[in-house]
Parts: sequence; C-alpha cells; structure tokens
Amino acid sequence: MSVWALGLNHHTAPLDLRGRFAFALDQVEPILRGLRASLARQPEATLLSTCNRTEIYCAGDTNDLNSTLEWLAHNGGVSPALLRTHAYTLQDDQAARHAFRVASGLDSMVLGEPQILGQMKDAVRAAEDAGAMGTTLHQLFQRSFAVAKEVRSSTEIGAHSISMAAASVRLAGQLFEDLGDIRVLFVGAGEMIDLAATHFAAKNPKAMAIANRTLERGEKLASRFGAEVMRLADLPGRLHEFDAVVSCTASTLPIIGLGAVERALKQRRHRPMFMVDLAVPRDIEPEVKALPDIYLYTIDDLAQVVQTGMDSRQAAVAEAEVIIDAGVQNFMHWLDQRGSVPLIQQLTAQADAWRALEIGRAKKLLARGAPIEDVLEAMGRGLTQKMLHGTMAELHAGDASSREATARTVSRLFLRGQTPRTAADRKTN
Repeated sequence: MSVWALGLNHHTAPLDLRGRFAFALDQVEPILRGLRASLARQPEATLLSTCNRTEIYCAGDTNDLNSTLEWLAHNGGVSPALLRTHAYTLQDDQAARHAFRVASGLDSMVLGEPQILGQMKDAVRAAEDAGAMGTTLHQLFQRSFAVAKEVRSSTEIGAHSISMAAASVRLAGQLFEDLGDIRVLFVGAGEMIDLAATHFAAKNPKAMAIANRTLERGEKLASRFGAEVMRLADLPGRLHEFDAVVSCTASTLPIIGLGAVERALKQRRHRPMFMVDLAVPRDIEPEVKALPDIYLYTIDDLAQVVQTGMDSRQAAVAEAEVIIDAGVQNFMHWLDQRGSVPLIQQLTAQADAWRALEIGRAKKLLARGAPIEDVLEAMGRGLTQKMLHGTMAELHAGDASSREATARTVSRLFLRGQTPRTAADRKTN
C-alpha cells in the first residue's frame, strides 16, 4: 500500500495561482469523484482546500502521483509543468509527516493556529460522504488528529500566536488613530469573518455592518455584535460609508471591483479606506491596491505581521517535531503491517478449513461410539500433521543452503525460546 500527497500552499504558490485550485466544501464530493474516476485503480482520496492551501491525499496499491498532478493541473486550467514548479509531491512517510505537521499548525501561515484542524476534519467528513475514504487514509487522519491534540496539550506552539483577524486589527490601528471612530464593513458571514468581527468589536468601532449574499446568515452573525446587515447587492452603493472593509467569501470572482472603489473614494472626498481581502480566490480586484488613499492587504500581505514572535516559539516547534516523528514511525509501522494482511487472512482461512475438517471427522467417530480419548488423539494428530506437512516438505527439499535457510525460519517460527538442534548435536548424543 502506498500513500501520496500533492499540494500547493502559501509557501510555494502565489495567491492568484492558489485561487485556481480553491474549492468550497460543497465542491469536494464531486471533485473527489472526478479524481478517482480519472485514475486507473480508483485510490482512496481526500481533498483539503483552505485559504492558504489545496492538498490531495491518496492511498492505493500503486502510486499514481504523476496522474494525480496532471488531473489537478487540468482541473485548474494550467499546464502540468506550471503546477509542478509550484507544487510539492510527497510519498509515504513524508506524506504522513506533512499531514501531521498541517494538523498541528506547524505548516500554517499563523504558527500553531487551531483553525486548520477543524478544516481537516471537515475534509475527512466530505471524503467519507463521497465514499472516497478507506482504511489507510482513515488511519492517517485519525492519527494526525491525535498527534495534533498531543502537540497542543504538550507544547506552547499556540501561545501568543497572532491570527489573520488580529493582524487585520493591528494594521488598521496603524492607519487610524482611534478605531473607536471608524465604521467597519464585513463582507461574508463565514468563520474567518466571524473571527475578524470579534476582534474589531473588541475595539468598539463607531459602527459595524455585515454584507452577505443571504440575509438570514448575515443577520445571525450581525445580531451577536449589534451590527447592521445588508444584501451583497447593496454593497456598491454603500461602500463609501465605511472606513474599513474586511472581505472573505467563497465567490469564484471578485465582488468588489475597481470602479466601485473609485466611486466610493470620490464620495468620501479621498478620505483613506482600509481594506483586507482574506479570500482565495480574491474578493477585491487587485488593481484596487494601486489607487491613492486605498490601503489594501491580501492574505499573503499579512504574513509578515502574523510571524511576530516566531523566534520565541522555536523551542515549542522542536518539541512538536519530536511528537510528530513518533507519530510518523507508528503510522509507517502500521502501514508496513498492512502488507501482511492478505497472507494472514489466507492462513487463517486455511487453518479454519483444517479445523472444520478434523472436527467433522471427530463427530463421525463419536457417532460410531469410538472412545472420546481416541477421538481427541486422532483429531490432535490430524491437525498437527496438516499444519506441519508443508514445513516438513520444505525442510527436505532443495539444496543444502536453501534447507539451512528454511531451518532457520522454521526454528524462529516454531521453536521460540529454544535452541534448535543440528545434525552435529544428534551425533554427539
């Protein structure tokens, strides 16, 4: 059994390329079906897609990494050669190590952030719903969750980490003298916007508003913060009212265009606007960043801010890597043992057949009135002969060197704790 992983993230690929491979959770099931149908042996598969990464994990009898990469490139509308320059491909222990590091927050833009663990669990559930999760990947991810739990409980990896939401507030504080005097608009109503709204609300801004495609979900979030709610369609006409805009939706195309921002600036008489685009693909057209009086930050722009305090956590990273190393070794040991499962099943079936045969013979002897001691003796002798027949035949077959190798194996299997007797031993006795 082979395990392989293919992915691209904030370390390896620019934002716009990552945007081509961003999938909403409700897209995972059809995507996985398409992937498995395109591969010859339909391996187990899981797709993890977040703001910072898209990763495919597979397990099968035959490694099909190249075909997986070609399929992903075609799905994203780029050449395999381009994807290969920005992707990482991992196999077996390296694939397991990567999964454990991702789950533990060691590969995140925000070191130690806990959000990725929930996203991985969502990905696993989606793979299960798609019928793409098998025994091997189930073990890989359950072990990754257990390792992540141990890392978070045994180390200080998450201590003092700065989230994207907190970084947004920090940057806004550098632009505006008093965050209590600004009006903030949040576009979207997902988990990232929830976090951002929580951090901004702690600064008691003058006003907060939630713009979302569906009012019901927007109202649910807005009610927690005493914020106004508006429809996404009303955003262009009201954009000028807000000093800060934080956007993170699942839209595949930008929802805040250059023209809308230009009109908003004109109405604001060029008072500055602070904008944060946390979405992948982008919610705000990149050309907006070139406008005067606009301070636009993408998720990649926030990387420098969220790395504050990294040096003080390197000791925790080293401790986490030790836990991960142990987890990888245990998983690989389990994976190696999986290769023996078919043989074990075959041996068990053969032993069961022999047992059934001898029990059947014993019952017939008892029905004929044979003494029970004789029946038990015959049954034991029959089982012993059947179990040793093949071994005895091998010990007498082949040349001297092959017989010697067979003898060592037989001694290890049947004479544990005993010193095997040799021909020389028999001559001396």
